[in-house]
Amino acid sequence: MREHSRPERTPDRLKDRPTWLLGRAAARSSALLAAAFAGRGDGLRGYHYRLLAALEQWGPESQADLGRDTGIDRSDVTGALHELEAQGLVERETDPVNRRRKIVSITPAGRSTLRRLDAVLDEVQDDLLAPLSATQRRQYAAIMARLADS
Repeated sequence: MREHSRPERTPDRLKDRPTWLLGRAAARSSALLAAAFAGRGDGLRGYHYRLLAALEQWGPESQADLGRDTGIDRSDVTGALHELEAQGLVERETDPVNRRRKIVSITPAGRSTLRRLDAVLDEVQDDLLAPLSATQRRQYAAIMARLADS
């Protein structure tokens, strides 16, 4: 560990490259999200939000499909659902057609929590995009969507 801390510096040949800038923006976004979720004190994180949002939008799903649909690793889905179930935000039941599968559904408490988490994410979006005008925010979102889908 250094005795005298200096501010981070970026080499000139790197600082204007889109990949570097995207990485820096993603790191800032992740830090803002982590801090906002941690500030709630209920142990919920971004992947919990993603699972609740998917269940609210698409309805009950098997754990495996839920993991594939949200892009969350199977073992992480199992752990996250365990945490959500312990808080009464989701229910898991054995699939009557395939008894080896669990079908997950969101509870009324889960829907309520999701609405509260929406407000947390809205605040983070505002913090992250504060330097941009409303028009620039829309343009940024459109550009990022194009990059993400290409």
